[in-house]
Amino acid sequence: MPAHQLEIDDTTVFDNLDDRQVEFDGEVDGEEYQFAVQYSVLEALTGDKPDGDAEDSFRRHVDTIRDAALAALSNGPDRPIIVISENDLDR
Repeated sequence: MPAHQLEIDDTTVFDNLDDRQVEFDGEVDGEEYQFAVQYSVLEALTGDKPDGDAEDSFRRHVDTIRDAALAALSNGPDRPIIVISENDLDR
């Protein structure tokens, strides 16, 4: 069975300052999902807290975030938004 692939829609990447997460839409195996990567994940990847550069950090680490998003999705795809946490980096 081939590995699942996540296609991120770059036009939907949005820095949600209030919720401290970068949100985006993606497609896995023909299914559309909404994702949110917490700022703590970006901080773990960059070593710095996002300070107006969360979208840039997201784009620099998109391959790692894509893998973490698939790990988060494996916890259950039936949620309205798939939240990617630091725990998903290790899987």
